[in-house]
Parts: sequence; structure tokens; C-alpha cells
Amino acid sequence: MLILVVSDFHLGKGQFLKNGQLNILEDFNEDDRFCEFLEYYSSGTNYWANVHLVLNGDILNLIQIDIDGVFSHIIDEEFTVKSLAKVANGHKAFFAALKSFLSKPNKKISYIIGNHDLGMAFLAAQKKFQELLEGNVDFSFSLSYEGIHIEHGHRFEVINACSEDQVFIEGPHGKKILNLPWGSLFCISLLPKLKKQRPYIDKVRPMSGYIKWVSLHDPIYFIKVFWILLKYFVTTRVANYTRQNRNFKTTMKILNQITIYPQFGRRAKSILNHNPLLHTVIMGHTHLFEWRKFPENKLYFNSGSWNPIPSIDAAMHQSLRKLTFVEIDFNSKTKTIRGASLKDWQGRWRPYRDEVSMSFT
Repeated sequence: MLILVVSDFHLGKGQFLKNGQLNILEDFNEDDRFCEFLEYYSSGTNYWANVHLVLNGDILNLIQIDIDGVFSHIIDEEFTVKSLAKVANGHKAFFAALKSFLSKPNKKISYIIGNHDLGMAFLAAQKKFQELLEGNVDFSFSLSYEGIHIEHGHRFEVINACSEDQVFIEGPHGKKILNLPWGSLFCISLLPKLKKQRPYIDKVRPMSGYIKWVSLHDPIYFIKVFWILLKYFVTTRVANYTRQNRNFKTTMKILNQITIYPQFGRRAKSILNHNPLLHTVIMGHTHLFEWRKFPENKLYFNSGSWNPIPSIDAAMHQSLRKLTFVEIDFNSKTKTIRGASLKDWQGRWRPYRDEVSMSFT
């Protein structure tokens, strides 16, 4: 069986709005490549193969979908279903590819919920997603299978963390709404305004370097953003439905993590150490693909993102753009891994290039 893991696509309402304007909040423009990707793994020699596709969080950017021009942090089940419909309408080829893949023999899809698509925890949203694909999809916050552990990874950042047992809180008129972390509140209320002037502001890496650059070369914008952030930070600490941010310890962690982009190698090692039955950990969230091999052939992969990542690193003079995914070749009979690799999807004629590949046969 092949296990394929992708993450952090951030699908929005589509590349263009109804009036023909460019949608600055759309991060995903690789629909055609994704269609080719799924076609490759569900046709030819893979037609009868057991292939399990894992959508490992933040596939949909549901927190940045407006309804009738309004962005809201009061997100209930109805709002989420409407947002999902808008995403599906803006990415018809993407959803058609998922539907086609799932209709083929021995194909399975699992959806792991991340911080940008937290609304997929609503049962009505899950039902709508399955209706769009006309097939069964498993939804969860993590997946463990025969020694392989897969999760999005946002729980390791206080700025984006949301406990599984605290996903919902009571909102206006007793409605069940999402208990959004500070990072999601920021993406909903402030990021659309900031991206109007700097469309790349949420993607550039390293963020700490970018902040230093802006403070030196664009001080007026730096001061403007600083005061906007400060005002918003104070507001979210006293507003309704943001109770999880109201303590000094959480505040300090948020301030520390705003400019730091995480790497999860240590977290993966901790997960492996705490559960000796695990041999492989796969995460996303950071948008940066990585891998590590630990003693006893234990592995960590991060599947990266299919969104371009602008960089101001002196060693990189252009945006990082890789369509990375993790492939695990699992022997269902012996319950062992035959091979594990981090691949970069190239296209129909040259399907992929291995970033790293390991064989255990």
C-alpha cells in the first residue's frame, strides 16, 4: 500500500473574484498539477494499487473566506458550509480530481484537520465535503496506522493551538462556534487588510529577517503594522469569544512565536520516544519540507506546502516553490515499511523527483 501525504494547500475562493479582479487571499494556484498528481497515482500501474491519500491539514483556508464581503471570527456550522461551497466553486478541477481518485479501485482519502480548516470539525462540513466527492472520507485531528503517526502540527504552537476537546465554544444565541486561537483571529481580522499592501506578507521567510528589513528600509510601514498589531493584540484579550488568550503565560508565548517559524524535528523525536510502537512521524504546518532519521531507523518527515514561499535569505534569490509530498511504501502483509521518501511533484511527463528516498528491503 502507498500512503501519500500532502498538506498546507490553503485553497481559497479561487484565483479570480467574480468581478475579474485578482484574489490576493488565494494561495493555491496548482490545481492542474494536483490533478496530474492524483491521476498518476490512480491510473496505469497504480490503477489497482492500494493508495491512501492523507490531506494533512490546512488544505482549505476556511478562516479567510468572506460571506457577502464580511470576514467573521464568529464561525458556526452554517458559515463553514457556505465557505466550503465557495472554495469548491473556485477550485472545481481540484475537487473533481479528488472525486475521480476516490472512485477508482482501492483508493482512500483521510482528512486531518489543521488550524486554517478547523471548521472541518463540524459534522455538516464533513458531510458537505463527502457530498462533493461522492464518497467516504475519514476526518480526524491525527492518524496513527501500524507505527505511522500523522498530524498537522499546529498544536505545538500556542499561537495556533486548539485542543481537540475545546474546538467549540458557545457563541451568540447559544450557537456552537469555533474556539479560534490567536493566530486564526489574526488571519481573519487583520491579514486581509495587510495583504492589500503587501500580498506576500504572510509567506515570506524568514519572518524575523523580513521584520528587520522592513524596520530599516520601510519604517513607515513598520510603525503602521506595529501599532495595528498592538491594538489588535489588546483587543483580542478583552473581546468575547477569545478567552483562551487571557493569561500572562499565553501572552508571552504568543509574543515569542509571532516572528519564529517552527521546525518540528524535536517534537517528532519526542513523539517517537513516548510511543515505542511508532517508527515514523509525519507533520505539516511549517510550510517547509524537511526530514530527519533517528536511531533504529525511526523517521520524521514534513510534507511542506504547494504554495510559493518568498525568501529574503541571502542564500536564496528567488521564491521557494516545490510541490512536495511524502510517500510511504507500506507492506500490509508484514506490517513493515518497504520504502519512505520525500518527493517533489514535477508533472505528467516526469512525475516526481526524490528529495530524499530510503529503502528498507
